[in-house]
Amino acid sequence: MQVHTLDKARLINEVQLGDNLSHAVEAGRRADFALMMSMLSNDLREQTPVEKIAESNTTEELLRRKFGVADAQTLRSDEESYHRAAAQADSFHNGGIASAKLHHGLRPDAVAHMPQGTYDLPEEVYHNLSGHERRSLENNATKIMDAIPQDLYNELVVSKRNAEMNLYA
Repeated sequence: MQVHTLDKARLINEVQLGDNLSHAVEAGRRADFALMMSMLSNDLREQTPVEKIAESNTTEELLRRKFGVADAQTLRSDEESYHRAAAQADSFHNGGIASAKLHHGLRPDAVAHMPQGTYDLPEEVYHNLSGHERRSLENNATKIMDAIPQDLYNELVVSKRNAEMNLYA
């Protein structure tokens, strides 16, 4: 026995229902109308077509090399930032403020030393999350949202043709 679930219908918007929705309204079939409305997806990201934009090859690194500009001061700390900060502090203790400024000018330290592995959340907020929320952060960090229909126009044309065939059949 084959079980058909409503999840297999994959109804995204009312255009896929064709004229059935408007006929249910005209005929006063409230149960059919309610069923069709409940089958539609309520996720707005699925209903709005978004096309991916092709990125150009001009990056900040290429421009810096082209014009001979030094590397920018990093905003967030990384593994190397702690070593640079320690070396800068050591140069201050050994050579004074002028040595520390020179060291900072040659190899600038990070502007902010943020905690790592918290998915850009403050440490207090990250440790206050439940295990389920932390796991969802891990999944969302690597997942690219492909739920948006890229061929919405084709789906609309197919739905219109199906409605026309049902009308004349």
